[in-house]
Amino acid sequence: MAQDDVLANPSSSAASGIHYVVVQSDLLDALATHLTVPLAEIDFAGKVPTALCPVIVVKGQRLHALAHFAAPLPAKALRRPVDNVAAQASALVSALDAVLSGI
Repeated sequence: MAQDDVLANPSSSAASGIHYVVVQSDLLDALATHLTVPLAEIDFAGKVPTALCPVIVVKGQRLHALAHFAAPLPAKALRRPVDNVAAQASALVSALDAVLSGI
């Protein structure tokens, strides 16, 4: 799995509209897990904090990266990517910076 690859939700019991983007460096491919950030539509009446939840476009669909829910997933559970969002990587890195440093 390459960095910035987008994957459909590997869990058959979870919401089908959620995707995951691999944010872990390709240099760490030998690890048994890959750090991912969920991507989902947000049904939120208030203003979405865009620094924390930037919009990432996946196959024309506008999804929010939920950086505060970043989590490792087993590499074995990650199947074929449906897209790659390397062109939007800076937004993902900024969102993770917001989680880690509050900036």
